[in-house]
Amino acid sequence: MNSQEKEISYTIINTYSTLNTLSKSTKNVWFVCHGMGYLSRYFLKYFKGLNADANYIIAPQAASKYYLKSEFKHVGASWLTKENTIKETENVMQNFDAIFKAENIPDDVNLIVFGYSQGVSVAMRYVAKRQLQCAQLVLHSGGIPKELNIENFSFLNAKISLICGTNDEYLTEERFQLETKKAQLLFKENLNVIMFDGKHEVNVELINGLV
Repeated sequence: MNSQEKEISYTIINTYSTLNTLSKSTKNVWFVCHGMGYLSRYFLKYFKGLNADANYIIAPQAASKYYLKSEFKHVGASWLTKENTIKETENVMQNFDAIFKAENIPDDVNLIVFGYSQGVSVAMRYVAKRQLQCAQLVLHSGGIPKELNIENFSFLNAKISLICGTNDEYLTEERFQLETKKAQLLFKENLNVIMFDGKHEVNVELINGLV
């Protein structure tokens, strides 16, 4: 018996979550990519300290959902795995395309692209692949995709923040040095490395200080 793996294309429906209202008072639009195990509607809680009139937050939802524990009670989601990564990445990119089309973000606001943990990889890939010009790119406690290089971001004129906790359980000293070196190579003088006293967790205080 010979097994075959074939490929099909079809349309799916996915959700995304928003916080506050996009209006004439909006100064900053945040496009925030959650980490593994989150749902977008719960990830929004980290941005509730921002001024509601000035900040509008868009949180895309990773499509691959799963039960977090054996109790089959709480659901989380993942953006990508090592399985069929190239094709799955394109699915994520098309997901993001649809959100930007639906939201029709005005040109006169500051676009802030934010990735946390696993969300860093999809946020960076989207900015690079779509040459998305943003005011800020925030890389919080996540790894830089190996395939990205300096040419991928040559178009970008943005403030780049690399944020991580000093006690991040997923970050060895060796990996920290490696990720920092890669970020410095990609973004040079636009990069700001920010360390905080904490573990692998979203730092709300630093988020509030970005704007």
